[in-house]
Order: sequence, then structure tokens, then C-alpha cells
Amino acid sequence: MKKNIIVEKSYHFALEMTRVSKKLKDKKEFHLSSQLMRSSTSIGANVREATAAQTKRDFIAKMSIASKEAREANYWIQLLKDSKILEIDYTDHIKESEEIVKILTAILKTAKSK
Repeated sequence: MKKNIIVEKSYHFALEMTRVSKKLKDKKEFHLSSQLMRSSTSIGANVREATAAQTKRDFIAKMSIASKEAREANYWIQLLKDSKILEIDYTDHIKESEEIVKILTAILKTAKSK
């Protein structure tokens, strides 16, 4: 079976953001924790749904949602970094979210051109 890089990356990103969210909850920061969890886990969920899409239009719709959620997750990570609510190094998280956005953008560009 062929490896699907966006399925794997989005899953591992969600897993890591779950860990960050837990740290936020431990600091009693529930709003940002919730926003980060919702957007970061939605990426992978929509990517997985897209892999089972019945039509090209459905595939593009799910991948578009995943792309929007990746951008939103990046926003929350940037906000956390700049607010210093949780003193951790966000460099890898920002890089990973940006890479996911780039991959999803390329997937959508290809899907729309066919």
C-alpha cells in the first residue's frame, strides 16, 4: 500500500497539538486549548474523509476544509507563541503547520486542474 504523506502528517500534527492542548488545560487556558484542538484535529479528519470521497467535487471540498483548518491552527500556534502563555518552543509546530498548508495547496491545485 502506498504511503499517504498528508494522512500521516496531519495525524501526527493532531497528536502533537493534543499534547500542547493538554499543557494549556493544565495551565487553566481552556479557550485557546479548545480552539487549537478543534482546528488541528479537523485537518486530519477532513483529509481522511477526502480519501474516501465519492466524487472529485467532494474530494476538493474536504481538502479545502482541511486547508482552512491548517491555516487556522497555524494562527492559534502563532498566537500562543507570541502571547507566551505556554513557554515552549513552537518552531517545529509552526513549520509543520506551514508544511501541511503547502501540501494541501498542491493537492488542491492538482485536483482542480484535472
